[in-house]
Amino acid sequence: MFLDIHTHLDLYEGKMMDLALGEIERNRIFSVSNSMDFISYRKNCDLAKKCKYTLPIFGIHPWNAHLYADKLDSLEEYIEESLMIGEIGLDYHFVKDTHQQIAQRRVFEFFLNEAKRLNKIVILHTKGAEDDVLRMLRHYNIERAIIHWYSGPIEKFFDYLREGYVFTIGFMVLYSDFIRVMARKLPVNQLLTETDNPGGLQWYSDRAGMPILVKDIVGEIARIRNENKEEIENNIWDNFMQILTYDERNVIMSCMKNPR
Repeated sequence: MFLDIHTHLDLYEGKMMDLALGEIERNRIFSVSNSMDFISYRKNCDLAKKCKYTLPIFGIHPWNAHLYADKLDSLEEYIEESLMIGEIGLDYHFVKDTHQQIAQRRVFEFFLNEAKRLNKIVILHTKGAEDDVLRMLRHYNIERAIIHWYSGPIEKFFDYLREGYVFTIGFMVLYSDFIRVMARKLPVNQLLTETDNPGGLQWYSDRAGMPILVKDIVGEIARIRNENKEEIENNIWDNFMQILTYDERNVIMSCMKNPR
């Protein structure tokens, strides 16, 4: 079983959507479709009814956080409903406006407080805000966090590792020496895979990423670590299962056995 812990299936359009869902089904790629706001979450929930290997999760992307900073109570229902929380976090790299950064922190703190209260996994965006994200995770005593597409200082990478947090390796492992270093140095039990489809690869190459991309990612990780591809694939799935609670595992296994 392949794992794509961070994708945005709602962003596929037209025939591309059908092609993507078909690839997921044929290749058994369990795909966690992260949301950026209410609209994307609803769309992800609808898509999950068409494909048993997809899990929709709710989050407010930091780029959209300023739209919700004064509507935090409206988020509670969706947070409780969602098995995990994502994509949330902070972004000081692409968002320079200090007022929007303040709104990001307010929304992020709300999510972390709810995640702690409800014992939910969080999938995190940390771009340019690695110090603040780590500080907040420690403040709210968050134990189950997945760090998505990390590109910050290497010393901070090790700080996150020491906290026991899990990192994703995505398509940039095919192009970036920094990501290859991460893929090599990650303890085997703190490694997951993602694609950030369709926009990640599109941002890099103007070509929409498709679910099958995760196979290339696993192959490159195996090459870098001088390990067997099937072994890496199995280790990643085992890592995912290990960070889940018993009840969460049952929900996921039930979804895969019984289409919604």
